[in-house]
Parts: sequence; structure tokens; C-alpha cells
Amino acid sequence: MEIKIGVQQTAREIVLESDQSPEDIDAAVRAAIADGGILSLEDDKGRKVLVPGDRLSYVEISPATARRVGFGN
Repeated sequence: MEIKIGVQQTAREIVLESDQSPEDIDAAVRAAIADGGILSLEDDKGRKVLVPGDRLSYVEISPATARRVGFGN
């Protein structure tokens, strides 16, 4: 899954690829917002991303796209 996270008062979004299911990501986001805790996600390389739940602007979850190689017409 590709996950894009918007953080309040930050110009850039956080983008990561994760092997977690959309349901797991959704549950983690909802829990972080509900209790004002920390959203903790792990990417497909084992790195962990931590974002305060009260600073989330948006979270976009989409299927991973295959990267194209070469030139297209």
C-alpha cells in the first residue's frame, strides 16, 4: 500500500510504502485521532514513522503502483 500523510503546518507530506492492510492502517489512524496518541506505521523496509494524532491533516491509502521502467510513447 502507498500511504500519504499530511501533517498540519508542514508543507510536505509523508509518503511511504507499507505491507500493512488498509484495514490495519485505518484502525491505527482512527485510534491515534480518537485518543490523541501517536500514529505509528512501519514501511516495507522496516522503518517506523511516528506522527502525533492531533497533527494529522489527512491520510491517503492507495494500492501500490508498479514503477515503469524506460520511456513511454
